[in-house]
Amino acid sequence: MRRFTSVANPLYPPVEPHASGFMPVDGGHEIYWEACGNPQGIPALFLHGGPGGGCSAQSRRFFDPARYRVILFDQRGCGRSTPAGSLESNTTAHLIDDIDALRRVFGIDRWLLLGGSWGATLALAYALHYPLHVSALVLRAVFTARRAEIDWLYHGGAAHIFPEAWTRFATFIPERERNHLLRAYHARLTSPDDAMVNSSARAWCVWEDALATLLPGPLVAEPIALRSLARIEAHYFIHRAFLEEGELIASAPRLRGIPGVIVQGRYDAVTPPATAWELHQSWPGSRLCIVPDAGHASSEPGIARELVNATDEFAARLAGE
Repeated sequence: MRRFTSVANPLYPPVEPHASGFMPVDGGHEIYWEACGNPQGIPALFLHGGPGGGCSAQSRRFFDPARYRVILFDQRGCGRSTPAGSLESNTTAHLIDDIDALRRVFGIDRWLLLGGSWGATLALAYALHYPLHVSALVLRAVFTARRAEIDWLYHGGAAHIFPEAWTRFATFIPERERNHLLRAYHARLTSPDDAMVNSSARAWCVWEDALATLLPGPLVAEPIALRSLARIEAHYFIHRAFLEEGELIASAPRLRGIPGVIVQGRYDAVTPPATAWELHQSWPGSRLCIVPDAGHASSEPGIARELVNATDEFAARLAGE
């Protein structure tokens, strides 16, 4: 299938799932999944960001549907998975187990993983856990949940670039609690007071939206999606994604033999390029593509173009063309 080749729209045309459903997992969760593309094609898994985001129709469009068999799923508490926003039995280890359970359900031996931001974190964690089941990695906006990366977002780093948005984010919290904004937001987002949760979630997401893209206009989401995103992000970030400090970068040499492309916006203010560079330096055989006119979002044309270029490249390589 031909993809759109304009500068503004480099994605493949919209495609609908040919199958979808729910997979029960532990902790009372049910994971929504869908499959699209060629059922006999190269297996690929899309990992959405957040943590706490979800898949969308656009998520399917980074892959040639004639050549890829694409599986997408909403992580625990996210999107169409239930219960929405649940933090119970919701850790990185649980998500890694869910990914491999999906692989077994679909009878897949090895698959390509595409993930951005938190999706890149999860793709790396899975690949380090199950390297024999990963054929290639395509990562966008690398985030590894180290203390410095979380401090950049929630303890004043990005405030140097977005002081007005930071002021709104910080002053939502009473002054006596501003010495640890992440802890203060986490307490409110896990409160039994629904009104407090909703107002905190909006303040949290407005801050992130200010950093996310060079494209004009705010990002829009339904209130329940904002609530799930903010709650799950705060839950993961207060625990530094349930990872040891620096473990993904330190373990990256073990990815030798797994080919990968890292796509990074030069002006990404959510996950600045330093982390992508460090991963590239530690991961033998990886290729780093820095997009000069882009920020964080996969919707930015330069980012989308390089992601599609990467999946096209691997479609040819993995098919032995």
